[in-house]
Amino acid sequence: MRFPAFLTWLAFPVYVWQGLGVRRRTTRMLPAQGPVMHDLAGEAPDISLLVLGDSSAASVGIGNSEDGLAAQLAALISQHTGRAVRWRAAGFNSATSGQIRDHVLPNLSADPWTHIVLAIGTNDTKNFHSVPRFKKEFGGLLYGLRAKWPEARVVWSPVLEFTRAPAMPPLLGKILEIRATAMNRMGERLCLERGAVPAPRLPITNPEQGFASDGFHASEAGYRAWAEHLVGLVLAR
Repeated sequence: MRFPAFLTWLAFPVYVWQGLGVRRRTTRMLPAQGPVMHDLAGEAPDISLLVLGDSSAASVGIGNSEDGLAAQLAALISQHTGRAVRWRAAGFNSATSGQIRDHVLPNLSADPWTHIVLAIGTNDTKNFHSVPRFKKEFGGLLYGLRAKWPEARVVWSPVLEFTRAPAMPPLLGKILEIRATAMNRMGERLCLERGAVPAPRLPITNPEQGFASDGFHASEAGYRAWAEHLVGLVLAR
């Protein structure tokens, strides 16, 4: 996949031209309102879940954080196990792997998270970061997580399929999808090398239902499908 990813640089003017058009047409959405930390009652021992990453971890695209990825995943974990669940959503709009590694991870308190879900890589791809840069920044993030929480189960949810996002013009979606495939391949390799679990890519079967009004972020139904996709892998040992 290196050669097709390299060829996308030849299409960089198209990426810039169409990308600016998408930015002009798309309303910038804010993170969801509501709690970013919460406790669900249940049996001991409790499960502590940290969902860390970009705007998806911040539940951008919907109104209430209780319908976002972290909250819905925590609710499913509680239903599956009957155990108490403490969750936190640490999501940051437009964040890349390097920004989470350098500015977020060092400032997170060392709470004893038992499960960590990473939703990161979309902005690395969208910003045209190179695969070597992603390797350094995402790989460093994995090292940092392992150092801070050596016993936690870390699951990475890879970059979604750009061609399925309603906001993406077909050509721009194809250019970014080639790059996303290369990023995901590198991300999977790094996870396997550095003690994390790469999740399968989330299948997008109904874009109209699964995406928010901006055609890029998930809707409430999209976050629900995402949580259902991850819960089994998060709990597996």
